[in-house]
Amino acid sequence: MDLKGKRLGFGLTGSHCTYDAVVPELKKLVDAGADVLPVVSFTVQNTNTRFGEGEAWIKRIEEITGNKVIDSIVKAEPLGPKIPLDCMVIAPLTGNSMSKLANALTESPVLMAAKATLRNHKPVVLGISTNDALGLNGMNLMRLMSTKNIYFIPFGQDAPEKKPNSMVARMEMLVPTVLHALENKQVQPVIVERYKDDL
Repeated sequence: MDLKGKRLGFGLTGSHCTYDAVVPELKKLVDAGADVLPVVSFTVQNTNTRFGEGEAWIKRIEEITGNKVIDSIVKAEPLGPKIPLDCMVIAPLTGNSMSKLANALTESPVLMAAKATLRNHKPVVLGISTNDALGLNGMNLMRLMSTKNIYFIPFGQDAPEKKPNSMVARMEMLVPTVLHALENKQVQPVIVERYKDDL
């Protein structure tokens, strides 16, 4: 299977330090022929950090995809019935958004897009970036891992000595994970070594 002609949603949440690893993977999807509709959380839109300004990231994403970002729950809702996606990607997915998705909360455009896609029985691919995957958020991670039509970019501990509960996806595995998910398969292995020194 290839990505030419596929309509993909691509959601970004507020793990600002991960955008540099995610944006090249977004470009790979576009270069492979996918029509990528970017969706951003309110945090992405409104937060400026040492990793860049929200407005600048949005401009870059729009330039890569050729599509305006979907930046409200109202704009994201049609991705279910009217503009169905072949697959929805969320990368990075913060622990905060992960906990809300696992508990069926719809408080951002990204979560609305994910739930709309699940409603259509289409795959949702998650690329986690959270400091508490092995802490309080562990139960939410496991809930999502056991949920039908949800697939994970392989992930591992990024700094086990300093942050033993933190886990981050290997974002360079995003495209293979999407290709597998479109065939209703989870790329393996899911749990990998993911030290910052490795990348």
